[in-house]
Amino acid sequence: MSTKILALDTATENCSVALLVGETIYSRSEVVPRDHTKKILPMVEAVLKEAGLKLSELDALAFGRGPGSFTGVRIGIGIAQGLAFGAELPMIGVSTLAALAQGSYRKTKSEHIACAIDARMQEVYWARMSRQNNGEWLATDKECVIPPSVLVEKTENDEVVWTKSGTGWKAYSEDLSDLSISVSEGGVELPEAQDIVVLAQFEWQKGNTVDAENASPVYLRDNVAWKKMPGRE
Repeated sequence: MSTKILALDTATENCSVALLVGETIYSRSEVVPRDHTKKILPMVEAVLKEAGLKLSELDALAFGRGPGSFTGVRIGIGIAQGLAFGAELPMIGVSTLAALAQGSYRKTKSEHIACAIDARMQEVYWARMSRQNNGEWLATDKECVIPPSVLVEKTENDEVVWTKSGTGWKAYSEDLSDLSISVSEGGVELPEAQDIVVLAQFEWQKGNTVDAENASPVYLRDNVAWKKMPGRE
């Protein structure tokens, strides 16, 4: 029986939705920095209609859990929780940094990705990801939020050529040009739900789901409050 997972992401300027049905992915994506709330549900309706499915017929609902824009992450998880509650679907949170890595692999086939999302406040959300034989991604650096100048000091050279991915490379190009690692161009700048849904399938197969009331964001900054859903402790 085909696995059916819906994924949505609003953690960055990009607003995207994807529906995985077996090996087929239906997707919508648009860069709309201030219109996520207007765009996301029509995108959900569009991919479900294209696939000929109802929300209640799906197996799980995946979402970009962050890091990313605080408002964007909250919008995404709030809408995802609402849909999951209504259809009684389990949820799967996927790192937006891992989604960047998957997107870069989809575009370039590079298996070593240096992900940097512009976190504002002179910082980047950072992680280096390496693709494993089974298609999953392993973070060789722990996901973090860090000033580019500090990242330059802490990052040691290795023998890997890392493909640059994310908005942080352009936003802090001068500082990050001093990194001692070898890098190449060609990655993607923004995460997409079509890559989130691919990664969500791995978590689904391992049984790594949560109930809607327990789904939570990852901000990486400690000074951000998350308004809990009813019933959350």
